[in-house]
Amino acid sequence: MMMNLKNLYFLVILCGWSLGLGAQGTTYTGDPDVSYYNARNLAFNDQRTQARDTLQRILSKYPEYADVRELLGKTYSWDGRYDEARRHFNKITSVERKNKAVWIAAIKNEIYAKNYPIALGLANKALIYIENDTDILNLRTKVMDLLGAKKDSANEEGTAPPKDSLEAKVLKNRVGVINSFEIFDVVYEPMFYSSVEYRRETDAGSIIPRINYANRFETHGIQYEMDFYPKISKRFYGYLNYGFSQADIFPDHRAGAELYANLPKNLEASLGMRYLDFSTSNATVLTGSIGHYMGNYYFSLRPYVTPRSDGPTSFSGSLLVRKYLRDGENYLGLNAIYGNAPELKQLLVNDVLLSESLLYIESQRLELEYQFTAKDRPNLYRANLGLTRQELVFEPGKFFWAISAGINYQVKF
Repeated sequence: MMMNLKNLYFLVILCGWSLGLGAQGTTYTGDPDVSYYNARNLAFNDQRTQARDTLQRILSKYPEYADVRELLGKTYSWDGRYDEARRHFNKITSVERKNKAVWIAAIKNEIYAKNYPIALGLANKALIYIENDTDILNLRTKVMDLLGAKKDSANEEGTAPPKDSLEAKVLKNRVGVINSFEIFDVVYEPMFYSSVEYRRETDAGSIIPRINYANRFETHGIQYEMDFYPKISKRFYGYLNYGFSQADIFPDHRAGAELYANLPKNLEASLGMRYLDFSTSNATVLTGSIGHYMGNYYFSLRPYVTPRSDGPTSFSGSLLVRKYLRDGENYLGLNAIYGNAPELKQLLVNDVLLSESLLYIESQRLELEYQFTAKDRPNLYRANLGLTRQELVFEPGKFFWAISAGINYQVKF
C-alpha cells in the first residue's frame, strides 16, 4: 500500500511538471508586430494553418490587437469557415465601429457564404458609422444585385463570386443642385440662394468645385468655391476650402482648413479655422468639433470663436443630432445654432452691405433636415426647413423672425 501511494504521488508530481512545461512552451513571449507580419506572409502564401497558429498565440496575450484578429478572420473566410470568421469580425466591429477594413471583410465573408441579406444588413450598418464611403456603397450595390438575381432565378444554384469580382463599378462622380429661400417678418425682402457643384472621389480624397448664386436686396452675386477633403491616414483626414467673389453680397475671399481624427469609443474630433476677407475688413474664426456615434444616432458639437481687435471676442456654436435610417445616406436631423457661423447671409443698412456684422449680432436658429435616396437608384435628395430669430443690425436689442427652406438633389454616376 505504501509503495502504491508513493507511486501515485510521483505520478501527480510528474504530470504537474509536464503540464507546467507544456504551458510554458505555449506562452507567447515574442514581438507581436513581427509575428503578425510573419503570419501575414504565411497566409498569403497558402500556409493558412501555420498562420492561424501564430495569430492565435498573439491573441492569447494581446486579445485587442485588431489587425491580428482581422487577419485570423480572413483566413477562416478564405477556407470557407464562415461562422468562425464572422465571430472574429463581429468582435472587432462591436468595439471599433469605424474600422473600414473589417467591415468590408465581414461583408465579403457573408457574400462568400451566400448570406446576402446578412451582407446587406452589415453594409447598411457600416454606412451608419462610415458615411458615404464609396467602397462600402459599392459592396452594398453588389449585394443588392445578388439579391435581385437570386429573386429572379430562385432555382438557379449560382456560385460564390470570386474575390476579385466583388468590386462593382464605383460611382465616383456626383453633380448636385441646391436651391433655397428665406423670408422675413419685417423690413427685408425674400432672399434666394442657389448652388451647382460637382464632386469627384479620388485616391487623394474628395474634390468639390462649386458655384454659388444669391439674390439679396434685389442685388445679384456669384461666388466660386472649391472644397477638398484629403485622405491623410486611416485615422486622419482633412478639409480645405477656398472661395472668391467680386460681388458685394459675398466676401471677396474666404478660406478654411480643418483636421479631423477618428478616435476610439466611436468619437470623432476636429480643429480648424475659417478666414473671411471683406472689402473693408477681415475676420479669422477658430472652430472645431466633437462627434459621437451612438447606435443609429450621431451627435456633433461645433463652436466658433471670432477674436476682435476692437471689441470682445464673439462666440457661437451649433449642436447637430442625426438619426440614421436604413443606411448612412438616409437620415433625419436637427441642427440648433446659437450666434452666426461664418457661412454668412449679409444684411443691408442704409444701402450698404454689412457682411461682417453678422459675426457679432445675436441670433438663434433651428433647422430640420431629411435626406433620402431614390428607391431604385443611388441619387440623393435632401430637404431642410429652418426658423431663425435674429437681432436687427440697425436696431440692437430688437429681433426679427425668418423662415427658410431648401432642397438639394445629387445625381451619382
